[in-house]
Amino acid sequence: MLDDSELMLAVKQGDLQAFEQIVLRYQSVAWRAAYRFCGDRTAAQDIAQEAFLRILDAVPEYTPSASFKTYLLRVVAHLCIDYARKKQPEFTEDLPEPASRAPTAEGLLMMRERWEKIQAALNRLTPEQRIVIILRYYEDLRYQEIAAIMKTSEKSVERLLARGRSALEHDLARFLEE
Repeated sequence: MLDDSELMLAVKQGDLQAFEQIVLRYQSVAWRAAYRFCGDRTAAQDIAQEAFLRILDAVPEYTPSASFKTYLLRVVAHLCIDYARKKQPEFTEDLPEPASRAPTAEGLLMMRERWEKIQAALNRLTPEQRIVIILRYYEDLRYQEIAAIMKTSEKSVERLLARGRSALEHDLARFLEE
């Protein structure tokens, strides 16, 4: 099995089946990050698809200087920020698929309420704070990886995270006390 760099180099040589393997390998990563950012399944699908199209368009300039996942998430992050600037995020009624064990109706209502509160609080952050929070806490990336994705310094990532966490704590304080 070829690693990501080898697949991208094959794509650079015109092998579209190699790109298909990359898409299959990372489509859920791209969609998940976009969905957590915008809270809209269709928009997340559009963002993920656009990210892969942009990567395919940029294949002639591709050099494997960072991991492909970092490269992909950089493109997704920029598309998410563009999405937020073009359109104010709208709350959605959609919930992510539940875990394998089916919760009770009361558990579902509690999960839904929690998700709605968190999503609404995330939507009130600046786009940059929101994407950094998503990359750190949902995608479990290190500061160094986030800095590479955002094309900024680790210190800047640290400040964005601190401001975002502070805003979330303030915004969710009442909900957390209940």
